[in-house]
Amino acid sequence: MPTSRRTFVRQSLSAASLAALGLPDWALPVLAAGEVLVPFTDLPATINLTPAPDRRVFDIRTIEGLNTPASQFFTTQHYGHPALDGAAHRLTVTGLVDRTLTLSLAELKRMKQVDLVAGFECSGNSRPLQGLSGNGTWTGVPLREVLQHAGVKAEARECVFFGADHGEEEVDFRGRITKVDQQFGRSLPREKALAKEPLLAHSLNGQPLTRHQGFPLRLIVPGWYGVANVKWLAQIHLQEDAYLGKFQARWYRTLRGETINGEVKWKETAVTHQQLKSFIARVSASAGAHTVLGVVINDGTPIQSVEVKVDDGPWQPTMLDASTTKHPYSWKVFTFTWKGATPGEHTLVSRVTDAKGRVQPTTDELANKKTFLEDNAQYPRKVKVG
Repeated sequence: MPTSRRTFVRQSLSAASLAALGLPDWALPVLAAGEVLVPFTDLPATINLTPAPDRRVFDIRTIEGLNTPASQFFTTQHYGHPALDGAAHRLTVTGLVDRTLTLSLAELKRMKQVDLVAGFECSGNSRPLQGLSGNGTWTGVPLREVLQHAGVKAEARECVFFGADHGEEEVDFRGRITKVDQQFGRSLPREKALAKEPLLAHSLNGQPLTRHQGFPLRLIVPGWYGVANVKWLAQIHLQEDAYLGKFQARWYRTLRGETINGEVKWKETAVTHQQLKSFIARVSASAGAHTVLGVVINDGTPIQSVEVKVDDGPWQPTMLDASTTKHPYSWKVFTFTWKGATPGEHTLVSRVTDAKGRVQPTTDELANKKTFLEDNAQYPRKVKVG
């Protein structure tokens, strides 16, 4: 039986999870009058939104509008959540630059400010909840403004970003273990760092970043996976050589088999821009019809179409929400009106095609991918109508 959204949320989310988010149980928005949620049958009875101290997931069934509330925006990291003093925090720019910089948050806010609507997911985001994803309006300084102020030398090829978060790591070199205290770090090639899109963000949805979201400063690389968006940003370092830190060269890699001249060659690629992906977030019922709502996440390439298939039927077109498609790097929300649903269990699946002709793959088409990161396969969802 369908249930009202408020009842559904209260039944499916534990009180502890809501309390952890700082939300009373009445704070989650309700559907339109007479509209009820149809629960997915492929979800567990309860969902823990804070499965570990260093992780929080977003319940995508509660999507309302363009921006994910900061209190619900997903977070995952490797060295906990450092508590920083915003007034005392400094961003340094070092290495192959004409001028070494030390900038306070106040000084950064006096530079050119822009707003950027961008959505992203963790490269490890996966079924059944797809909750390591979110969308927001970020405010801050274009990265290239700071780099141009520092003056990037001609020989600088790599721009490395270090967060204030750090931890002890064991580095294994041919069986010899060395323990080091390592900051979280990721890098961008020179051309990407000096492009117009990357942002040094200090605010999310009009408010200062929360501790979970990297207060007081973080990097946003629109169209790239979450790992590139370094939180608690403390240092930018320009260098000639490729950066080979743990979370750049080892942990965030994808292994795929590619057939070349009839022989499979195994290739490792870095986790960078987001793969084309869509998923169904919720299904609701009203006035004899069902509404399927879903999300597209991608690298900013315009979307050509999103389709939904019911059981073994044909692919059918959906409608994209114009308030989300006008922002290239936003996640895109789509809806599909499902008419004539018969009682019983049904399978719904979505697929997205972008303007370059790329189509979201099936699970079978990703069979040659041997690592779990960058899972953008079509995801069938099950619901029961009755």
